[in-house]
Amino acid sequence: MKWLVLLGLVTFSECIVIIPLTKVKTMRKTLSEKSMLKNFLKEHAYRQSQISSRGSNITIHPLRNIMDMVYVGKITIGTPPQEFQVVFDTGSSDLWVPSVFCPSSACSTHVRFRHHQSSTFRPTQKTFSITYGSGSMKGFLAYDTVRIGDLLSIDQEFGLSVAEYGFEHVPFDGVLGLNYPDMSFIRTIPIFDNLKNQGAFSEPVFAFYLGKAKGSVVMFGGVDHHYYKGELNWVPLIHAGDWSVHMDRISMKRKVIACSGGCEAIVDTGTSLILGPRRLVNSIQKLIGATPQGSEHYISCFAIYTLPSIIFTINGINYPVPARAYIHKDSRGHCFTTFKENTVRTSTENWILGDVFLRLYFSVYDRGNDRIGLAQAV
Repeated sequence: MKWLVLLGLVTFSECIVIIPLTKVKTMRKTLSEKSMLKNFLKEHAYRQSQISSRGSNITIHPLRNIMDMVYVGKITIGTPPQEFQVVFDTGSSDLWVPSVFCPSSACSTHVRFRHHQSSTFRPTQKTFSITYGSGSMKGFLAYDTVRIGDLLSIDQEFGLSVAEYGFEHVPFDGVLGLNYPDMSFIRTIPIFDNLKNQGAFSEPVFAFYLGKAKGSVVMFGGVDHHYYKGELNWVPLIHAGDWSVHMDRISMKRKVIACSGGCEAIVDTGTSLILGPRRLVNSIQKLIGATPQGSEHYISCFAIYTLPSIIFTINGINYPVPARAYIHKDSRGHCFTTFKENTVRTSTENWILGDVFLRLYFSVYDRGNDRIGLAQAV
């Protein structure tokens, strides 16, 4: 399986910014047959009961786990509402979906926004473009009403693609970013901030429960305690403006194997794996007995039962990741590790804790206090 964190080039007006972007592997490489995706989506289609629920001022919105690759949820845009499947991504801040102006084959395989059918649509003259390592998109900005379940963001600015390349087989239409406004690279007010400013919830908090099977959710306005065990451990952000925290170390069998002097960790729902510096990731692969084959590191499937947990220590609390979580099996029955090189070069040691980590730990993102809460998921 090939998961990529790609370096994107975002051009907005006359400003060029280099940013890290996350892309899931193409479905063609993920599945031995393309029809497998259609069968999976048919068998795991949303039920009528899987709609956002609101209780105690908390909006709970269902997400769907697509083969442990990506979690997607429904939103609507426009009046009357048009439905889209998007990734709720803490690693980015912007919302974008395909437009009816996009003739690319990548757009033809996804839902396109029909602006002429929305009475609340308002275009702008602003344009943007994003170039990925294996794909790209460009588009323009517009305003319209966006709904996440019963949450209503009025006059929300968002991106509409007019050309896409490399997105033909991804199982989502667009991306809904949940990072801070500082991380908006198309210079929009993120939807969470718009909802907060419009008084949509009493607490500026959202949280994720990412399950292996059904029942994954994103919640807004508070925390439902039924999704985790014990107490939430709060971790202050390194700086307000990004979901990054200080990590003390990474260890195995009481021996530090990475992050020996402390390092930075980004908690990212839009990344599938655990990413780190090449040298340290390769060291971990050798330590657990994984061997490189192409872009993957493969390992005996029996190692799931023999290898110890790898422990991520954050703010003095240990978060074990067992072998059953950091070893996955592909469609051919071969096992590979979920540690991957972070292709984005940084001046300091930096790790990205993606869905592999977040399936084990319920995560809370507190904008009011600039902190992240972690607890063992049920």
